[in-house]
This record gives sequence, structure tokens and C-alpha cells, in this order.
Amino acid sequence: MELSEMNSAEFRQFVQDHLSEDPALLLFKYQGKVSFDLRAAVQQISARQKAAKKLPSWAANPGLIFPASISLEQSSSEETALLKANGSSGKLMIDLTGGFGVDFYFLSLGFEKGIYCERQPELFQISKYNLGLLEPSMGSNPLEGLSKKFEFVEGDGLEFLAKTDLHFDLIYADPARRGTGNQKLYKLQDCEPDVVSAWELMKSKSEKILLKVSPMLDITQAWTELPEVQKITIVSVKNEVKELLLHWEKGHDSPEKQIEVMDLGNDLPKFSFNPKEEVFSNSEFGEVEKYLFEPLSGILKAGAFSLFGARFGFKKLEKNSHLYTGNQLPGGIPARIFEVIREISPKKQEIKALFPTGKVNVICRNYSSGAEDFKKKFGLKDGGEDYLIGTKTPGGFKVFWCERIQ
Repeated sequence: MELSEMNSAEFRQFVQDHLSEDPALLLFKYQGKVSFDLRAAVQQISARQKAAKKLPSWAANPGLIFPASISLEQSSSEETALLKANGSSGKLMIDLTGGFGVDFYFLSLGFEKGIYCERQPELFQISKYNLGLLEPSMGSNPLEGLSKKFEFVEGDGLEFLAKTDLHFDLIYADPARRGTGNQKLYKLQDCEPDVVSAWELMKSKSEKILLKVSPMLDITQAWTELPEVQKITIVSVKNEVKELLLHWEKGHDSPEKQIEVMDLGNDLPKFSFNPKEEVFSNSEFGEVEKYLFEPLSGILKAGAFSLFGARFGFKKLEKNSHLYTGNQLPGGIPARIFEVIREISPKKQEIKALFPTGKVNVICRNYSSGAEDFKKKFGLKDGGEDYLIGTKTPGGFKVFWCERIQ
């Protein structure tokens, strides 16, 4: 289907009228009753439903066209795109892997001009259309011409980079994390494009390089493949790690690396450190005191297992438990915090007496069983304000009844 047909008044009105309905039922209900491509319209409805939380301003724009679900799933959220764009500015930037254009659009706002590159023809056309619509200088019809702010390159971004004489204030890339057979890839050199092999080229054409890579990539592996990367940012949203950002800036070469952990969706401070700090930190171990602290997932991803306790003066429960304890409650701790009510015996009779409705949140960290097995064994379901935390301390496996401190 042509993009102009998807932008017809009838097509767009149908999408807007049925945004809250079940896409599968719409296919059945309106089959043969509309003059446009019903499947395409239903796909747009489904995509907008999925994008409502991830890309709220884009989902609310009736003129935009959404791609197949895999491209939407792999795109950044508005929240993480805005984080990447924060502080990025200059004359010229390029996105070597434009995709759905979310990162490109928000990054480009700080630059006089942005160049968008994409190899997939259909995705290229959709994003070119959308970005034209989002660019104010384009007017109401993005099919009429190109914006002065955006330049569009259909094809391989690295090939364009190798041929152009342009020099960029920022090169951005989000290497594809899936290869043949759709398997996930966790080595940078196995991703597409191969930014490891192209590293010297990218450095020669830019002042800064920013790479978004899989949250599953091992940080040590990233520095092994790209030792000149100066900083790695671990980005999480509401305590779920979403992406790793690799930073390089010309003229800032230093043997001192930096890791920063940022969790979006709350007001907790970022946690920054040099990997050497972790190497030279020692954990003090002890039994549970008044409070339990579970570091944000990004801190655990960063491997700051000893440094977290040392920096805030907490004791660690056990080498592999990654839970910390203390009697004081300092402010600004990048962690989930629980006040310990008391230790309990993991017996059905006691747990039933404490939680007769069977509702209690269960967390198991380095415990003899996982949380799901624990809940199944004692007939529990997550819910309510109370927590049962199963873990290992110097005294062995224990369970603590706690209350979460918001």
C-alpha cells in the first residue's frame, strides 16, 4: 500500500475511531465493508495501542504512520531518546541506523542538521514521511519535498560515511542485535553494522560517537572490543535495564573509565564510578539490621557489588546475595528500601497466620528456591503492602517480613 493511501481521510478516520478496540475483532467485523486496506488499518491501530506508553506524543499524532511490530519493539522510547538527546548539540549529526527515527528525531533537535540513514526500503519510506511531518518547515504535506533540517540516505550508513567528505559533531548508531534466524547477539562485532571494524572510520569523521547497544551486552566485553570508549551509561526505566550507551569524545582520551547508572521514572540520583573503585572496594558482611537495601538493577548490571555497600556504609548479607543492610536510612539511595519487621520461619502454619488472604509480595535473592516456587509452595500471590524476602546471610537461608519504604 502507498503511504499516501494510508494517509487518506477515510483510512485515518477509521484508525482514530477504533483505537480502543480489539484489532482481531475489527478484522472480522469490517472484512469486505471498507474501501481501503483493512489489514493495514488494523495494523496501524495495533501499533498505536502498543506505542501509547512507549511513544505517547507520536501515538497521539494522527498523521504518523507506524511500521511492523519488530521495528516498533526495537525503537527507543521517548523517555530514553530524550535522555540521549540531553546535552547533545552542534551543527551536524548522523544516525547510521535510523530505524523508526525516534532517536534520530530527538537527537537532531539539538543540531542544525541531521542525516538519517536506513537500509530497509519500507522502513525508510515510513520514517522519511513521519520525520517530514514532524519537521515544522515542511508544512502540512511531507510528500511535497524535503526539509532543510533533515537529509535522508536510503542505504548502508557506513558506506555513506566512508564516501562522504562531511565531518560530524555526532555519529549515532544502534547496531541490530539479531542475526540470521533472529537469534540475539551479545558481541558488538556480531551485530549489524559492525561498529568495531568501522571504529577508526567513525573516529576520523566525528567529534563524538554514541552507540546504543543491547542491555544484555557484558560491560567488560564492550570495553574489550572498543577499549577507547570512555564512558558507559546503563539506562533503566522503573528498575528494568533497557539499554547501554557507549560514549566516545575526541580529545578526552584517558585511562580512567566511567560507568554511570541512570534509572528513569523516579527521582533517585545516578550512580557513577570508575571500575577501579569496585576492584579496590571490600565488602563488610553481617546479619540483617533494621533496613534492607536492594540496589537498582543497573547497579547490579554494572557489577558494583562491593562498592555499593562501601560507598553508603552498608553491610552485605552474603557474597552472592547482593542485598545490603544497615540501621540508618540516609537519603538519596539508588535502591529499593525495605524496613524489616522481623525474621519468620518458612512454615505454612506461620505464613498462613501472618497472611490469611495469601497476598504478600515475594522476593528471593540467593535463596534456596526462586520466588515463584516459594509462592507456589505456600499458596501465595503478589499483592498488598507487605514483602517476604528470602535470602542467604552469614547464618544461612532466612526469610524476612518487611515493609517497602517508598
